[in-house]
Amino acid sequence: MTDFILTPQALASISARLEKIYGENLPEGFVSRLQERIANHYQSLSKKEFKAGWDEKDVALITYGDSLKSSKKKAALATLKKFADKHLQDTFNIIHLLPIFPYTSDDGFSVSDYRVIRSELGNWDDVECLGENFDLMFDFVMNHCSRVSLYFSDFRGNRDPYTDFFIYEDPDKDWSQVVRPRSTPLLTEIPTHEGIKHVWTTFSADQVDLNYKNPNVLLEMVDILLFYISQGSRITRLDAIAFLWKELGTSCLHLPQTHEIIKIMRDVVNDLVPGALLLTETNVPHEENISYFGEGDEAHLVYQFSLPPLLLHAIHTSNTVYLYDWLKHLSAPPEGCSYFNFTASHDGIGVRPLEGLIPDEELKLLLDDMRARGAYISTRQNTEGENIPYEINVTYYDAFRCPGQRSAPWQTARYLLSQTVALSLKGIPAVYMHSLLATPNDHSRVEVTGSTRAINRHQWDIDELKALLDAKESTTHLILNEYRKRIRTRREQSAFHPDAGQDILDLSEYLLGVVRISHDCSQRIVALYNFSLSKQFIPLDKLSTILGGVDSWYDLLSEERPTIKKKGLKLSPYACIWLTNK
Repeated sequence: MTDFILTPQALASISARLEKIYGENLPEGFVSRLQERIANHYQSLSKKEFKAGWDEKDVALITYGDSLKSSKKKAALATLKKFADKHLQDTFNIIHLLPIFPYTSDDGFSVSDYRVIRSELGNWDDVECLGENFDLMFDFVMNHCSRVSLYFSDFRGNRDPYTDFFIYEDPDKDWSQVVRPRSTPLLTEIPTHEGIKHVWTTFSADQVDLNYKNPNVLLEMVDILLFYISQGSRITRLDAIAFLWKELGTSCLHLPQTHEIIKIMRDVVNDLVPGALLLTETNVPHEENISYFGEGDEAHLVYQFSLPPLLLHAIHTSNTVYLYDWLKHLSAPPEGCSYFNFTASHDGIGVRPLEGLIPDEELKLLLDDMRARGAYISTRQNTEGENIPYEINVTYYDAFRCPGQRSAPWQTARYLLSQTVALSLKGIPAVYMHSLLATPNDHSRVEVTGSTRAINRHQWDIDELKALLDAKESTTHLILNEYRKRIRTRREQSAFHPDAGQDILDLSEYLLGVVRISHDCSQRIVALYNFSLSKQFIPLDKLSTILGGVDSWYDLLSEERPTIKKKGLKLSPYACIWLTNK
């Protein structure tokens, strides 16, 4: 162990937070034990140099380690590296690896060993190789773990120090106020050395919730977090973090102790390895979601969970009213914090983040539209015991197709519109591998796995993918190349810095206008989008006050001067224009 002592400021902050969480239940000497755990990582972390903060160059690719597979029995991470090095070095600088550890269910989110790489993916050397040309982002599943983990085995055997590592409760108590994203039983009956116990299972009977009322659990999780950062995780995603702390008589969601635990992790990271970032995954209504910024002392990054369903709704209805209203009233993150913008991920498109943003009847119509396009609608159980919609399971590309057709007129244009809007917003953009490749719905994988989320978790055979990329007429070739072009363009614009100013123009219901202004005001970009099947015109006076005379206008996407008519600036159906004065 290398001598390391937290700075007085960090030590005071962490000690105060521990007191808030545990009070008199905090074991004597716990802070010293925490410092010892931190010190164990000091030598390896001192060698890590992550960039400070973020800038317009930051764009993340979200992928499973085995989204691309080779028939040559090559480690999947090696296959991913070869593909990324060849096709994506000029497009992305961050790769988000969804869980890469041994697991027993939920495609990686029921972890059985937090410190080992799944053998079919490779090993830590393969992770290091992937990180040669990209920053890395790891998933940290810290709310629960697999019931076949050694932690749970020792818990069942009543072996120290794991006798109190998991939550078990009396099923006869009233747990009706608990808010969960699933309809499965909250408590699962498990035989143990001491008899039957009813363990807490927020997500499934295989995923058992850790007991953070035991400070030793927090100690272990801080240790794992620092291990991940030492292995190259510039950004660490805290999965399902909102459910961390449980109290009878509450929703067990967003409890104050949960926020304090994240703040402790932020204190540790800031003090030990500046440049490492924490991203919270909280798929909940917007105001609840952004509470994880704290006062700039909690998560560095927060997902924009309302963006994917709002974009989907706006394009399907040719009506930007609700999207405009949300964007117009979007508050700026605290200093040292940023949004994480995406349209799709390994999960479905959450509908809880639409609560309060669109009318219920609009949501019902959207869900019907999605079912017609091959989507599944998964449910959760509310506090009244009713099953209500939770997420839409569909690939984002197929969410825009015509029912009964693989491809249709305007599908690609509508899809690229959705992706381009996300690229232009304040924050750091992230793109799911299957969005980049326009992957269709994988219904066969749903049948094999029994999970509706598998529709959006296709595993590409790398040779099949190469053939599609070589075929210039294929949708995969078209989308990948156009997507890469737009991202490359974005990364060169100072006005697209995640913290650069943003304003939303008041245009018609068919249009969206996003104004971005660089920190030094040297560049202004007006991103203009037509959400309708009809051509639209924007009066020139709406734009000239921002960009000056029309003679200086230039569209970064088409690399041409825009089309000016008597009616104003012309936008073709589903057009995307990035006007700039530089």
